[in-house]
Amino acid sequence: MNWIEFLGCPPQTIVLMVVTLLLLLLSGMMSASEVAFFSLQPADIRHLKQRNTMASERVLKLLKNSDSLLATILVVNNLVNIAIVICSSKVVHTVFKFNNATVEFLVISVFVTFLLLLFGEILPKIVAQNSNMKVALAFSQPLSIMRFVFYPFSYILISTSGRVGRMATPNAENISIEELADAVDMTTEPESEEQKILSGIVAISSREVEDIMRPRIDIKAVEQTMTFTEVKAVITETGYSRLPVYNEDLDDIKGVLFVKDLLEHISKGDEFGWQRLIREPYFIPMHKKVNSVLDDFKRQKFHMAIVVDEYGATQGLISLEDILEEVVGEISDESDVDESFYRRLNENTYLFEGKTHIVDVTRVLDLDDDLFEDVQGRAETLAGLMLEINRNFLKKGDEVSAHGVRFVVDNIVGHRIDKIKIIVKGNE
Repeated sequence: MNWIEFLGCPPQTIVLMVVTLLLLLLSGMMSASEVAFFSLQPADIRHLKQRNTMASERVLKLLKNSDSLLATILVVNNLVNIAIVICSSKVVHTVFKFNNATVEFLVISVFVTFLLLLFGEILPKIVAQNSNMKVALAFSQPLSIMRFVFYPFSYILISTSGRVGRMATPNAENISIEELADAVDMTTEPESEEQKILSGIVAISSREVEDIMRPRIDIKAVEQTMTFTEVKAVITETGYSRLPVYNEDLDDIKGVLFVKDLLEHISKGDEFGWQRLIREPYFIPMHKKVNSVLDDFKRQKFHMAIVVDEYGATQGLISLEDILEEVVGEISDESDVDESFYRRLNENTYLFEGKTHIVDVTRVLDLDDDLFEDVQGRAETLAGLMLEINRNFLKKGDEVSAHGVRFVVDNIVGHRIDKIKIIVKGNE
């Protein structure tokens, strides 16, 4: 009795069993390759580049065209799985005799599904997940061959799926700001520098000019009737490279004076007509979106704009630096003066400038950024927050409270709240 007679199976059945086993191994290899290649991290890629071996170069070459790699794996895996179903069905039908066709179909379905899931999917993927680098290196050569052999099929698959994808998502660019913000939060480390910058980029898409502009009261400008000596004094005092020029008041802005235009005339006296160097101003409405202003700055090569309301009255000023600071944070250079916007008086008491932005206050006090969101309305500054809470003008010594934080008017200049004392935890 030979070994075929001992198994009680005809030779063709034994061949089908061997073929099924080999196909299962190939299916497992495809599943493991998919997990191994597409779970490699940037650090793994850098390590592969440093290895400088033929296997590592093959892995890098395959990853360079990841769409083609994935298409090859899917094409081969599906062809192999179809072959496994056909071969295993014939094996089961030959080895076992069924009197009921329904029972035979159910047994074959359960048996084939079990084989494919356990040996063709689950076990290979577990191994690949734990040893993705080793698996990728080991299978790089057979995958390179398969990609060449099955290139026509993978090319058709990539082309078809690409066209279907473009047809199915014609307005993919219309992603909402909320969805983009959620994507940033999910794909970056919380509180990391990258997360802050990306969040800033998303934020300016929804913010209006009035949210970040320098208010009218803080605008430094020169009057058109000033002498050249007075103009130079203003430039020295402010340190700005561009200054608005007005006639009588800020509602009549005539242009913008570039300090660099004055350099060649710096030694001249009051007889010098500096007014002829004034450039055309750029006006924008206060409700214009910040990202739209940034586009205008880039296209028209502007660095500063005058913000006006619907009546044409000057409400503020916005510069390219103001917009960039919304993304990357405060920008300082050697000409900036250290202007501390707060002072700590004791453990729980602080003195802030009224024009300080609410987000800066919450950051200094280590409070949630949105703590005062329910009471601040459209206010962006600390003084504005107090007015929103009180709903009336305030005088020195007046106090308001919100969420356990007390705000006391410390000083008023004209009609403007200049200094505000903040007491946390209810202690002075």
